[in-house]
Amino acid sequence: MSDEDLVELVRQGDDEALEHLIHKYKNFVRAKARSYFLIGADREDIVQEGMIGLYKSIRDFRDDKLASFKAFAELCITRQIITAIKTATRQKHIPLNSYVSLDKPIYDEDSDRTLLDVICGSRVTDPEELIINQEEFDDIEVRMGEILSDLERKVLMLYLDGRSYQEIAVDLKRHVKSIDNALQRVKRKLERYLEVRDVN
Repeated sequence: MSDEDLVELVRQGDDEALEHLIHKYKNFVRAKARSYFLIGADREDIVQEGMIGLYKSIRDFRDDKLASFKAFAELCITRQIITAIKTATRQKHIPLNSYVSLDKPIYDEDSDRTLLDVICGSRVTDPEELIINQEEFDDIEVRMGEILSDLERKVLMLYLDGRSYQEIAVDLKRHVKSIDNALQRVKRKLERYLEVRDVN
């Protein structure tokens, strides 16, 4: 039975015909894969891409075309491997092409706050320290309730919920600059409070 006949049987739902074609072309795919190299991938990854190409050739082959199934399969396998290599190479450069400076102002060029200011320090995993920190946090929260304005409190709560400046501005019907200013005031008040607290 020819490959073309087997492909027709696969179309009719014959799983044995599909298995037969995959088994028949597996070494062909392996031989093709040996011609290529993909940084950070192992040989089997390239073989898998080739097998995907083989599967696509079985799915997409048309008998009315002049090419034989084998020629069509070779084309699909090669294309799939090359596409995978090109994609992997492009993704390798994503970190360089899409980096964000930690010194870049968060809101706009006039803003004092940078991404570096926002990055959290190391996480505490000692349960005793976590309890003490929770007590300190509760104390700070009560004190902040006393020294922050209504707007500052709302902005801080939304910011702590992970909202962006733009989202907070929309929620509170304010300009983004107003949100940035409110968070700057919160930061200054919190710093003053912590300084006084540490002295006592």
